Amino acid sequence: MPIKCFEDIIAWKKAQDIAVVVYNEFKNNNDWDFRNQICRASVSISNNIAEGFDRGTKPEFKRFLYISLASNSELRSMLYLALRLDYIDETSFKNLLLQSEEVARIISGLIKSITSNP
Repeated sequence: MPIKCFEDIIAWKKAQDIAVVVYNEFKNNNDWDFRNQICRASVSISNNIAEGFDRGTKPEFKRFLYISLASNSELRSMLYLALRLDYIDETSFKNLLLQSEEVARIISGLIKSITSNP
């Protein structure tokens, strides 16, 4: 079944879920610069999936999926820092890391499917 809109993309849905968790997890963090950066990285994942899909071409979609993947990596890096700074507990860290890894696998699979189906 072909994807008709970005809201149908599983990676987009799961990336939105991550952003909600990140916003809730860090909403009371007083380090504004850190909070802003981690929230922006989390939102960027789903936004780039949406923007790339609506560009309407496979090369553009693929390019934005790579950007989304990079934002996801930024989020993971920030999560490690958050743990080291005691901004997040071990359980929340592990849960977000697992979600992020799942999204990365899905995005990578989507990139491969675009690449193998020109």
